[in-house]
This record gives sequence, structure tokens and C-alpha cells, in this order.
Amino acid sequence: MHIFYTPDITQNTYTLNEEESKHCVRVLRLATGSIVNLVDGKGGFYTAEITSDNPKKVSLSILKIETQFHKRNHYLHIAVAPTKNIDRIEWFLEKATELGIDEITPIITDRSERRVVKEDRLNKVITSAVKQSIKAYHPKLNDAIAFDAFLKEPFEGNKLIAHCIDNGEKQYISKLVAPHQKYLILIGPEGDFTPDEVNLALNKGFKALTLGDNRLRTETAALSVCFEVNYLNR
Repeated sequence: MHIFYTPDITQNTYTLNEEESKHCVRVLRLATGSIVNLVDGKGGFYTAEITSDNPKKVSLSILKIETQFHKRNHYLHIAVAPTKNIDRIEWFLEKATELGIDEITPIITDRSERRVVKEDRLNKVITSAVKQSIKAYHPKLNDAIAFDAFLKEPFEGNKLIAHCIDNGEKQYISKLVAPHQKYLILIGPEGDFTPDEVNLALNKGFKALTLGDNRLRTETAALSVCFEVNYLNR
């Protein structure tokens, strides 16, 4: 199955951009009459036929459209401090997209080792994972934002913060939330959130979350949360 990401598709015909056209013809060796699939990132899954195999602008005719393709029964937003090694956050984005995630926000905390991220590069990782895992929904990647500013943004749903500070009762995800809901979960940097940041989040209505006794890297903790929420909603 050959899948192309076409977020701007609106009609019964479509032309791939030059990069995708070259990949289609030169790399995949597809030609006129070949059947491919398209996803628009908003739930649309398309079956299409190549009508022109020009390596600079492949033309397609849409044969079938499925809406809300594999729509999930919950909404997961993970806000995570970007790691110093950008490869690790890219790994998280790839695997989280494969498992199922709806929104990601890089948050800049007091102990953040990285304070600048290139969203274009990270979005390419997400798009590649969308195509690889046959997802019709493209996770939303927000711009990086300061932790305190992020907490001021509205969110209607379950709000959790994972931290390692021994300053009160923490519970597992399965004890804190029910299936088929919306979830916003905060994951801190390698040095964890500061006590002030944790208290600020708790005062904003977040609940304290534990991921167990093991010390996890940031990207591992974020992926663990992604897996647990998806498992809870199976």
C-alpha cells in the first residue's frame, strides 16, 4: 500500500507536488493506472488512480473516499519538555504517532536543556509516521511555549502532570481517568519539573501522576503515557 499525505485535497482530482511525484515515479516505480492511497490528516482516506506519471507532477483521479477513517474514541494531548538531543524527541513523535496521539506541545521549563525547536523538522517526522502507520489523522504539533504560559491556556478534560517529587499522593493513569475522554498530560525535562512548577500545575487543576518506580528518560516517560492512554481506551 502506497500512501501520500495530501492535506490540501478538496476535489476529485489531485496533483502531487514535485517531491512526492519524484518519489512516486522514480523511487516507487509507479505508473499510469497504478492505485494509491491518500490521507488528508483530517480523517479522510482516499483511493486514487494515477492518470499521469509525470515525475514532476503526478496526476491522480479519486476513486473512493472514506471519512473519519479509524477515528479514535478519545483525545490525547501530551505537553513535553524537548530533550537536549533532538533525535530523542523525534523518536517519541514517530512512535507516539504510530500508537495514536492527537496533539503535542513542546513546553519550556525551568530545567529545560533545549529551549528552541524546529517545528518544520518535527512535523516531517510526524508526517512520515502518519503514512507509515496508515493514519488518516495528522497529530497537531504546536509551537514551543513557556510552561507557565501553557498552563494559562484552556483545556476541557482530564489534566495530569507526571513528576518524581515526593510531595503528596500520586496515582496511576488507570486510577485517575476513565476511557473515552480528553486527556492533557505534562511530561517534564530530564531533571524533572521544579517543586514550584508542580505546585503551579496542581493549583491549576492538574492531578499528580506516577509512572512507576523506575526513573525514565523524558521521551520514554512521554511514550509510556501515550501507550497507557491508548491501552486504557482499547
